[in-house]
Amino acid sequence: MSNLSVQPISPLDGRYQSQVKDLGNHLSEAGLNRARIEVEIEWLIWIASRNLLGSDSKISDKEASSLRAIATSEFGDESIAKLAEFEKVTRHDVKAVEYFIREQLKGMQREDLSELVHFACTSEDINNLAYAITVKSAIHEVWLPKASALVEKLTKLALSHASVPMLSRTHGQPATPTTMGKEIAVFVSRLNRQLKRISTQEYLGKFSGATGTFAAHIAAAPEVDWLGESLGFVESLGLSWNPLTTQIESHDWQAELYGAMAHFNRILHNLATDFWTYISMNYFKQIPVAGATGSSTMPHKVNPIRFENAEANLEISNAILDSLSATLVTSRLQRDLTDSSAQRNIGVGFGHSLLALDNLDRGLDELALNEAVLLGDLLENWEVLGEAIQTAIRADVARGESDISDPYALLKELTRGKKVGEEELLVFVNSLAVSQATKERLLVLRPERYVGLAEELTKRIQS
Repeated sequence: MSNLSVQPISPLDGRYQSQVKDLGNHLSEAGLNRARIEVEIEWLIWIASRNLLGSDSKISDKEASSLRAIATSEFGDESIAKLAEFEKVTRHDVKAVEYFIREQLKGMQREDLSELVHFACTSEDINNLAYAITVKSAIHEVWLPKASALVEKLTKLALSHASVPMLSRTHGQPATPTTMGKEIAVFVSRLNRQLKRISTQEYLGKFSGATGTFAAHIAAAPEVDWLGESLGFVESLGLSWNPLTTQIESHDWQAELYGAMAHFNRILHNLATDFWTYISMNYFKQIPVAGATGSSTMPHKVNPIRFENAEANLEISNAILDSLSATLVTSRLQRDLTDSSAQRNIGVGFGHSLLALDNLDRGLDELALNEAVLLGDLLENWEVLGEAIQTAIRADVARGESDISDPYALLKELTRGKKVGEEELLVFVNSLAVSQATKERLLVLRPERYVGLAEELTKRIQS
């Protein structure tokens, strides 16, 4: 048995901690507790400042600032340790937060406010709002900026290669040429669509008591418009109010968000495998990192490890996000606790996605387009012009300028499964009974010029 100190089990908290550490401010246990304190204090201030219970327990602006500081500037390791002490006694995380705030009130000599802490709340009133706050801040302050930066890098890459011709491969076989920029632009368009969904996600919150009926609220103060107060309070936290719930907020917004993130991840996975393939075809050269080792036994190798690591991290992220999406939308009758353990893994799902974004960001920086190889590949596959030739013939036939029957079959006989060179195609085109304009157009056609509107299409990602 070794004498190691306690070590992290998750690589996100060990080997890769530096790449994902910013998520810890939001989606860690400490981040969740900080948000719980924020919700409890804001509710305390809300009740007192609006005198909802007729207690006349006013809170000055200075006291409100001091209370809010408990969840902001004053929240740190000491607070975390104190919460842990309370939880050892309460064996309940939200109750520990309540006692923690009561102790702070005692220190402020405002024990008269103690019974307003957690007033008419069930634990899930606090938890659902805390999770919504932390997930929203993690998305907008950490994940979205990193994802958007990667898409912006891909956008610049697509535009810079918008006119660089490349042989397409459908089913892995040579096909109608495209440009490298256009193929990257396809990913940019797909990713931006998901980013829009994620950036406009609605974050719902409930604040309605033990089974979502405001029963305790009415019992305590029937004269208060509790629906209006709940609506105002939830919206004051930057969330959208959900009035119809059981004990828990139904988590549908979480399933929607994690589904969109998983979709984004899957598009990135497709991008990673395509770039890996382009590297294997020598379409992209890898720029060796000084001092790095590609293989422990083959000194010449530069492995596309960034893209391989991205694949793995995206798969792990989606395993968690998919599980959350499926698990969180179901709760037995008014409440069960399956969501409690599940939601504690939100940060893990986000973390592996964030790590994959870092993998790809670094990987793209280590690539250089090998245009000579792309051109050489095109010039080895003149047969891909068969599509252009047979289509042009069909147009002439439709206009009555040619009487060639079944142009497709004619080109199929010439090109299918065969390597056809420039000279053979020129001889073939010259022999065709087509209009002079069509013949002249086909005689100057080359694989690297047969890219249609690829460059124009690529530039659409700027709009």
